[in-house]
Amino acid sequence: MVAGVPERVRGCPGGAGSPGLSVIYVTVLGTAVSPGTEPWHPRPSVAGRYAHPVDYAIALVEQGRLLAEVVRAADPATAVPTCPGWTLRQLVTHVGRGDRWAAAIVESGGPVELRAVPDGRTPDDPADAVRWLLDGAPLLVDNVAVEPQKPVWTFLGPRPARFWLRRRLHESTVHRADAALATGVPYRIEPELAADGVSEFLDLVALRPQRHPAPVADGVALHLHATDGDLGPAGEWVLRGDGSTLRWEHAHAKGAAAVRATAADLLLAVTRRIPGDDPRLQVLGERAVWTGFLDRVAY
Repeated sequence: MVAGVPERVRGCPGGAGSPGLSVIYVTVLGTAVSPGTEPWHPRPSVAGRYAHPVDYAIALVEQGRLLAEVVRAADPATAVPTCPGWTLRQLVTHVGRGDRWAAAIVESGGPVELRAVPDGRTPDDPADAVRWLLDGAPLLVDNVAVEPQKPVWTFLGPRPARFWLRRRLHESTVHRADAALATGVPYRIEPELAADGVSEFLDLVALRPQRHPAPVADGVALHLHATDGDLGPAGEWVLRGDGSTLRWEHAHAKGAAAVRATAADLLLAVTRRIPGDDPRLQVLGERAVWTGFLDRVAY
């Protein structure tokens, strides 16, 4: 086991660029909104912080820049412990090709074979590879901006083109954490953005086919609480089992277990980038509810 990395890492199956596999390429904005119907309200970044709700276009490009900063200073052959079998070069390929894949879907409106994406090969020269990575997110943003409401293919069926901004954003936020952990540099993410990443992760879990056992047992509640002071309701999540599925809402309620941490650490925990018993996490109540949830939501 690598220090600070769980024995069983679930975040990067299948190898770099595998279709539908780092986090399944699906999402919705929240359980209170039907998938694909959420209003499109871009908001500017204010004083270096993402306005809430997060401006996904601005944040996507910024996360690409921050990831590029990490990989630019590192050996491309560096192993990525949270993505077993991957190197930083493979991680760059996965993110850069994935952004281009989403951009091609938005442009065509239909499904696109991942390995057939235009300009989908990572350049051999490390400096060129970084520049290639940086070009992917703006391409997606530009394609979405042409017609944000355009119905396009997704794993959930047709959704507005803007759907892909949030999905690719949180692909980058989590893989930037992978790169930071691999290279030993600090991982910093704004609380609003990390909280949105937690919500997107929970959407992914809730949208999965029914499974047994369910992530949270019937009649049991798990409360996640971000300790960042200014998130308001967006920093609290109550998860409840509903048969073999998961329901969640932004709320403050007593549960069988509660987990308190910064939004950044909650994001790293639910995506299995740090262990469930990491000292940064304060687990109250029935710890087995929390650890059982983590064991059952691995992607």
